[in-house]
Amino acid sequence: MRRGPSSAHTGVDDRMGVMTADEPTVDAAGALADGRWADARDAFERMLASRESAEACFGLAMALWWLGENHACVERCSHAYVLFRESGEVESAARCAVWLAVIHKTNFAKPCCARWPSCLPDRVTALREMARVAPPGGTVAVLVPSSVDAQPAYGPFVDMAARHAGPEARSLLSTYFACGDDLTGLFEHAGLPATTTGTHLGTARFPSVDAAVTTEVDSTPLGERITTEVYDRSRDGAREVLAPSTPADGSLEAPFEVHVVTARRP
Repeated sequence: MRRGPSSAHTGVDDRMGVMTADEPTVDAAGALADGRWADARDAFERMLASRESAEACFGLAMALWWLGENHACVERCSHAYVLFRESGEVESAARCAVWLAVIHKTNFAKPCCARWPSCLPDRVTALREMARVAPPGGTVAVLVPSSVDAQPAYGPFVDMAARHAGPEARSLLSTYFACGDDLTGLFEHAGLPATTTGTHLGTARFPSVDAAVTTEVDSTPLGERITTEVYDRSRDGAREVLAPSTPADGSLEAPFEVHVVTARRP
């Protein structure tokens, strides 16, 4: 039987979720800590309907988990991870990744880390922890992006940004794509010889090219280090190099290559 968590366990600020005078007064984080899962879910959903935030998205994920809505929980927790990463809150992003591993252990028996966080200081220890929470014979899986040079859309985008903003732009924008280096070696060091490896081509979707540029640039220190003129030239250049991935509605559907490595816990 699942027991109600404290705010320390959920990672949700106790001050979150207090509605304005014009709305029902519901403390979303308080409802979550008190074990009022449905109230917490409804309060977080109202918050997200008003304004999207990573904290509210993560809080909703926790409420959904306690209500047994596992797949919806994974979806919300994954989205919270993306939002935290975009805002530069690396510790909160890592917390989401750990929760995803816990969710998979409890409900799917497969600790899985999608988009392996490059911020983790000790990846071998992280893999060992994923193996620890997996049941005997369970699967540990990690998904990481391929190198930037192998990316059909992001590679040309990073090359273009470096032409306008200098070599620092290449270093900053490529960091995320270096987190999969020697992944099978990391598994072996963690005592988890890889059982399967594979490369897959997915799609990174954004409302527009400009939205993609803002996400990629502002999630690194580059956004604060370049001038408005350089930023504008980079947006113009991105529209050109990403044109093959831009459908008629102006959105962006960029091909995105990833590696998936799995191992089975002894």
